[in-house]
Amino acid sequence: MTLPFDPIAEAARQWGLRWDGVRAMHAVTSLMRVQQLVIGRLDALLKPHGLTFARYEALVLLTFSSRGSLPLGKMGERLQVHPTSVTSIVRRLEASSLVVRRKHPDDARAVLAEITDEGRALVEAATRDLTAADFGLGALDDDQLAAVSNLLTPVRRAAGDF
Repeated sequence: MTLPFDPIAEAARQWGLRWDGVRAMHAVTSLMRVQQLVIGRLDALLKPHGLTFARYEALVLLTFSSRGSLPLGKMGERLQVHPTSVTSIVRRLEASSLVVRRKHPDDARAVLAEITDEGRALVEAATRDLTAADFGLGALDDDQLAAVSNLLTPVRRAAGDF
């Protein structure tokens, strides 16, 4: 159902009658709504592959690694998620035969996640679907996509993302 008005603009109008910070409130509410829309679209594209976006990101990270494997701790750092989340992601990928867990050859305390051939094939197929759908951002042209990335970089930097 399409509304006959922009509910975020109306919320901002109402907000401004009571409090300051209308522009920031409008921006963050818009950002959060777009996140919901994009995640929903990405999950719909990945569901036929048996993946969530988090599992897809983990497989891509392993694909990018020179040996096709990484310690779980390193995966958590690079994916910027809690170690418990990495363990859960890797367990689900392992249950689907997309990764295997191995002992680290140089560190007895560490566990490696290694992408399987099946995992590599799935990454390729899922990536084709995501890129064909412009990762859910098809309403934006290349200049707008670059502007969004550039606009959000200072927020990520200020938060200590990098």
